[in-house]
Amino acid sequence: MLYFFAGSASMSGDGDMASVMGFSGFGKKARTFDLDAIFEQTRRTAIERSQHILGNKCLILCAESDNSSDSSSDSDSDSELIGPSVPPQLTAQEDDDDELVGPPLPPGYTGSTAEDDDEEEDNPVKKIPDTHEITLQHGTKTVSALGLDPSGARLVTGGYDYDVRFWDFAGMDQALQAFRSLQPCECHQIKSLQYSITGDVILVVSGNAQAKVLDRDGFNVMECVKGDQYIVDMANTKGHTAMLNGGCWHPKIKEEFMTCSNDGTVRTWDLNSEKKHKSVFKPRSLQGKKVTPTCCTYSRDGKLIAAGCQDGTIQIWDRNLSVHTKFHCRQAHAPGSDTSCLTFSYDGMTLASRGGDDTLKTWDIRSFKKPLNVATQLTTYFPMTDCCFSPDDKLLVTGTSVKKDEGNGKLVFFDRASFQRVYEIEVTNASVVRCLWHPKLNQIMVGTGNGLAKVYYDPVRSHRGAKLCVVKSKRKEKQAETLTQDYIITPHALPMFREARQRSTRKQLEKDRLDPKKSHKPEPPVSGPGRGGRVAAHGGTLSSFIVKNIALDKTDDSNPREAILRHAKDASENPYWVAPAYKQ
Repeated sequence: MLYFFAGSASMSGDGDMASVMGFSGFGKKARTFDLDAIFEQTRRTAIERSQHILGNKCLILCAESDNSSDSSSDSDSDSELIGPSVPPQLTAQEDDDDELVGPPLPPGYTGSTAEDDDEEEDNPVKKIPDTHEITLQHGTKTVSALGLDPSGARLVTGGYDYDVRFWDFAGMDQALQAFRSLQPCECHQIKSLQYSITGDVILVVSGNAQAKVLDRDGFNVMECVKGDQYIVDMANTKGHTAMLNGGCWHPKIKEEFMTCSNDGTVRTWDLNSEKKHKSVFKPRSLQGKKVTPTCCTYSRDGKLIAAGCQDGTIQIWDRNLSVHTKFHCRQAHAPGSDTSCLTFSYDGMTLASRGGDDTLKTWDIRSFKKPLNVATQLTTYFPMTDCCFSPDDKLLVTGTSVKKDEGNGKLVFFDRASFQRVYEIEVTNASVVRCLWHPKLNQIMVGTGNGLAKVYYDPVRSHRGAKLCVVKSKRKEKQAETLTQDYIITPHALPMFREARQRSTRKQLEKDRLDPKKSHKPEPPVSGPGRGGRVAAHGGTLSSFIVKNIALDKTDDSNPREAILRHAKDASENPYWVAPAYKQ
């Protein structure tokens, strides 16, 4: 009986424990948890602890403020405290910074308060990554095209020297050398370079009529077909018939790209069908005449196609309706000036245009008659001067041109809302042609008129890109190894004729250095008359010797009368030739 009661008591104890812990019984039954009860219990525990800590704080503060109280009152106040005593360092720290949690801050750290962060949010100029720069030497002529792949790993530059150079940030060291250079379009200046949205192919637009597509390593993937230049209606030709002006990839469809040309058309192409364009857009003047598009772009969603034309208009089509324009601005820029760049903001609301009339304008395409903002006195001498938006869409950037030795080309930043000139960077003593602000890297690439591609970055705000290669030290250049004698392998030769196997070139070079015959410096060519048994450079034949003596200058600067009378006295005193002959 006793045993039974003990067992039942233990069972009831187990049952109580099980109910406290939130599950029923210890049998082989599946456990069922009452989650609400567990959460409620945790919440109550947390409230009790926080009240306990707050009570401790209040009591400690009261004790510190009451300095005049005696020891008995101290002991009473101590007896009021529940729980372990709090160290004085902790209380002091709690008084200093109530809200700070974690290890103590390093000495001299001021920290960025919420106010500073708000101020930085309001001031986009502080986000411009221009504290550091690297310079990539493309060549000596204008860098007229820049392209960065979407991940920001590779940069490609093209110029007036027909070269396209590939730069790999992860593979470069401080020497900053391109890993590949090629001329994809023979003797045509490169107008535009752009990676597709996947980053696996590059569109190359040059001064000829056929755009090319290269892969990441510079090998040919596709070349657009050339149109028939004897057909009047450009819609009936399969491709462009005149020099290209620009081109870009579709922002959503990875196989589609667009080009514009001096033949007065904007054409879209499919990467998989190089024999014919996809569709043709023909810009028209007010009188319905053909006009030349100088630049083209897609909207951010890829539904609109915009072209800036030589008569100063900006014409926008729906991508699927190529006949009539959807939006049309007649006097966007001065007629006859080449609009060099059109670009849409990241939110797709604003279009920025860089004109050949030294202006930069922004437009709301929904009310396309008047520009939102205009900036003037931005000199440009190049038909491909860029403008681009900052990744946060608050700034607009463009470059300015200068004539030789007339100052520095600048990168100018405008606030998108107020259009104030908020910042500028003096790049170099040549024009700034291309600029590109990569949203992932947060670095600014600039192409200049003297063959440089500069990369501006901030070690804190920028990521990867130029930061990867500036930390790598230059590789040691291998010393040009002098030509060593070829080692002939003769396995079956007799030991007396067998050559000793060369261990390494370096050891062989060190051996040769000690050998007086092998390390003897060759004699330089003889200058002047031959000496030491060596014939001078004129050779050893009689004819060459006579020719050399004829050519020698034998002018005598002495007085000719003195030269004739030099022997007169000797002849009169001691006649030998003439006088004795006449005596006989």
